[in-house]
Amino acid sequence: MRILVVEDDAELGRRLTERLRAADFAVELATSRADAEDWPDVDRMAAVILDLGLPDGSGLDLLRHWRDRRVETPILILTARGSWQDKVEGLNAGADDFVVKPVRFEELLARLNALFRRQLGTRAATITAGDLALDPLARTAILAGKPLRLSKQEFRLLHLFLRRAGQVLSQTDILDDLYALDDERERNTVEVLIGRLRRKIGRERITTLRGLGYRFDT
Repeated sequence: MRILVVEDDAELGRRLTERLRAADFAVELATSRADAEDWPDVDRMAAVILDLGLPDGSGLDLLRHWRDRRVETPILILTARGSWQDKVEGLNAGADDFVVKPVRFEELLARLNALFRRQLGTRAATITAGDLALDPLARTAILAGKPLRLSKQEFRLLHLFLRRAGQVLSQTDILDDLYALDDERERNTVEVLIGRLRRKIGRERITTLRGLGYRFDT
């Protein structure tokens, strides 16, 4: 899952990016409003973590800009501004959550996962499909009651398939979810990952649609 972090503090941005990547997210970092406003695919991000105090403009105005353009990506405000007026203004502008710095990373991660569950329309932490269950927060996957041993990328791919079960995902869709824009990308990586995942969960669960992509069947 890809996350866009909009944060002008270089040290905080670096630490937050490192922690999120260690939690298996692909992370992009924008350090100004101009960078974030022109981001090419913000609507395809799993979430945005947005600071309000940017060097070249207001984070709230950026948030309104996105919402006015029908960007529905979940947006979590992470800011040092902690008054109730700031929270009300941020939520009314279209934020999905509001977190005041400093915050423990574990809480931030829990709030992100709560956003993802809300997006899926469920309060349960575990995503299930038949005898397959995946817990994004605990980073565990179970098939027919037995733990699945998955690499980080296999886990990310399975998470993507479960979130978008029944939908056709192109190779580009998969690459965009698994890798940051500046990461090295090779299309045969997708085929290799899907082959490995099929061997672990069953070939019949992932259908190849020639010229279109792949579909996870529940």
